[in-house]
Amino acid sequence: MLVVRRIGLFVAAAGLAAAAVAPTVSAHDRRGPVVTQLTQFGSDDFVTGSTVGPEGALYVTDGVAGSVLRIDRRTGSVTTYADGLPPKPYPDMDIGGPVDVAFAGRTAYVLVTLVNFKIGDDQYGDPEAENGLYRVERDGSVTLVADLGQWSVDNPPEPAFFVDTGVHFSLQPYRGGFLVTDGHHNRVLWVGRDGAITEFATFGNVVPTGLETAFGVVLVSQLGPIPHDPEDGKVVAVRPGWEPFEVASGASMLIDVELGAGRLYAVSQGEWDGVGEGSRAKPNTGRLLVVGRHGELTPVVDANGEELVLDRPTSIEFVGSTAYVVSVTGAVYRVDGL
Repeated sequence: MLVVRRIGLFVAAAGLAAAAVAPTVSAHDRRGPVVTQLTQFGSDDFVTGSTVGPEGALYVTDGVAGSVLRIDRRTGSVTTYADGLPPKPYPDMDIGGPVDVAFAGRTAYVLVTLVNFKIGDDQYGDPEAENGLYRVERDGSVTLVADLGQWSVDNPPEPAFFVDTGVHFSLQPYRGGFLVTDGHHNRVLWVGRDGAITEFATFGNVVPTGLETAFGVVLVSQLGPIPHDPEDGKVVAVRPGWEPFEVASGASMLIDVELGAGRLYAVSQGEWDGVGEGSRAKPNTGRLLVVGRHGELTPVVDANGEELVLDRPTSIEFVGSTAYVVSVTGAVYRVDGL
């Protein structure tokens, strides 16, 4: 297939570029990727999604506050862009409330999850709150576009999993609507701006997380099942009518995938903390990875050849050769020189 070949050529080119840059960075000069903290907001509350807005600012979700924040990429100043979204219902939950944000033109859409769900016969969260895709209106109010929680209850996966509404995680514009990963029900949904919902791709127990689009295909990062071994961390390519095919593998808890600086990157949250299903990685074990020509995932190194250390990253965005990484702690890091 032509698209498969183009993806393969892109990965091969990315690998050659990484191979060409690595010795230059680590041995011949002192230039190389540098990590600095751009800003800090909130606390250790599993901040998840991010995007670059139409005017170039960084937007992130805050599940505790039920809001979307705008971050100036130059100064790091943080302002509230939208609020009034259903917040995470319990402080000890690792994820919930607004979890990702994306733009269609100049209009922002926000993904909300785990604000109202059942496990067996037990009800959790706010019974009046709705999990789904919300639109931010011109006046700053928010409107529910698609009730993903109810759709998931009405259309359970086979076999069914214990959280009836699923755990929606990532949002990506695609063909007049959005793609949404459900890391609990192991599938990707397509959601129209009119509220239509269809199943786009279905997996085994792989825990799909981040999304990217390239050359007409969808790239999906996979966390892998517990205990999130490195061999289970993968990036796969998906297109309607295809069987998913592996693009890269070999890093634990892959949480996002992104094209940037002429290469394909992925983010590992790190070494699983072993607490339980859905729990995060251990502190300061995360890595930024570049996809090599043979599908290997290689940690990005600094000018001294040392791997860049990230503290439990959840998402990554690129502007030119600069990456912006959001952490569960509410820290936003800038990675220059990629």
